[in-house]
Amino acid sequence: MMTVIELFGFAAVTVMVIAYALEDRAPAFVLVFAISCLAAAAYAALIRSWPFAAVESVWSAVALYRWRQRRSRSMAPNGR
Repeated sequence: MMTVIELFGFAAVTVMVIAYALEDRAPAFVLVFAISCLAAAAYAALIRSWPFAAVESVWSAVALYRWRQRRSRSMAPNGR
């Protein structure tokens, strides 16, 4: 039987993988990926896996940067 913390981690990583697979469809999926990376970092902190928490935090920051770039490109008049 999985604990609540394990279920939280499983859900975070599942959403992360799905969002990553769908990133090319819309900038919103990049944002979902960034948020799920933060959730995975929180899970890692809860289980005291500090290296994993650090890496997931960096991934989240990179994804937020990519989301901002893609969003601004999609809002540009010519779509580029």
